[in-house]
Amino acid sequence: MDRFQWGVATAAYQIEGAVTEDGRGPSTWDVFAHTPGRVRDGHTGDVACDHYHRWPEDVALMAGLGVDAYRFSVAWPRVQPSGSGAVNAAGLDFYDRLVDALLAAGIAPAATLYHWDLPQPLEDAGGWMNRDTAHRFAEYAAIVADRLADRVDAWMTLNEPVVVMAYGYGYGLYAPGHALLLDALPTAHHQLLAHGLGAAALRARGARRVGIANHYSPAWPASDDARAATATFDLMLNRLFTEPLLTGAYPDLTPLGGFPDGVVRDGDLPVIAAPLDFLGVNYYRPTRIGPAPADSPLPFDLVDMPDFPVTDLGWPIVPDAFGDLLRDLRATYGDALPPLVVTENGCSFPDAPDDGPRVAFLEAHIAAMRAAMADGVDVRGYFAWSLLDNFEWSEGYHPRFGLVHVDYATQQRTPKRSYAWYRDLIAAARA
Repeated sequence: MDRFQWGVATAAYQIEGAVTEDGRGPSTWDVFAHTPGRVRDGHTGDVACDHYHRWPEDVALMAGLGVDAYRFSVAWPRVQPSGSGAVNAAGLDFYDRLVDALLAAGIAPAATLYHWDLPQPLEDAGGWMNRDTAHRFAEYAAIVADRLADRVDAWMTLNEPVVVMAYGYGYGLYAPGHALLLDALPTAHHQLLAHGLGAAALRARGARRVGIANHYSPAWPASDDARAATATFDLMLNRLFTEPLLTGAYPDLTPLGGFPDGVVRDGDLPVIAAPLDFLGVNYYRPTRIGPAPADSPLPFDLVDMPDFPVTDLGWPIVPDAFGDLLRDLRATYGDALPPLVVTENGCSFPDAPDDGPRVAFLEAHIAAMRAAMADGVDVRGYFAWSLLDNFEWSEGYHPRFGLVHVDYATQQRTPKRSYAWYRDLIAAARA
């Protein structure tokens, strides 16, 4: 990559729809969303933004923005409906057409192999609690790379494995909906092993650049007596999914209970720690931590942050924390840190004629990133989340993260002021 990349990002289940078309199998999110009480107002991703049929229009919107790259995810159940064995040719054909169209528009494809839509048959066999899922992921990575590695510019194996562990298996708020709390810890290792095995499969097939998209949230103590709890939260959210990649070892996981015997096996850590071409950073907000209440099953407590403005999801808006996060990664990992790519950054605000809050959010966060770069942090790209309003997981279609408004009744796309602002920023950066 010769120059800084400006891009936009999406995820398959959030925009594609067409969940029963052309051989796609069910994912954990299909099952979760169709379970009463799991998603706000019973919303599902059955139709979403209908990107499966409307992708040419969406590529045209990206071309109008002038982006260098588009980060999308491949739906595992669309390519390999059972999660193993037979390949669905129609699913691969869809991504083949998309990649060719992006290249024709001068947009570099950046593919994420797993953005949370695990094939349901694999979940039925234990999901990410089952070590075998890591090996199934490597087979799937090879299938996709065999078709696309000659044209895809960058690959992310996984998106935010900490969210899968914590929200999907720990708290039960996301698919597959298990509330195992700290007993979900094996899913961390199995996902990281999947990353390592998948990265090897990608490289064996000529993948140009391979990384991972991690979620990061700076952890701030709410009081002096919350420092130990804050360190534990930081361990779970940030360090657990970074240090094995960059140092080849897990941090001391005693505050989280550690892995059960047999989860980490000889030879696993070198697989996980194979060099990355880049580390993806997804940032939305910091987190304030208090000491755990006496009756809490977790060793920390999440504390509100009323001293900052918030998005419509109640997330505190703290651009300086974003810049500090980038600097802290560099200070903590030094020469072990590969180049960074901001693989997600964005906000949800209600529809408004001027879209001013979203513009202000993006402007402030990009300025914070640029300040960190001026301080020597090697950042190679920025992907705004998201191109389109979309299905926002357990919140359904209520939050609106898009640079482009989507009328879900008609599927009409309407660029917002933030779209024009981002277009102009990219043009100015190229001038």
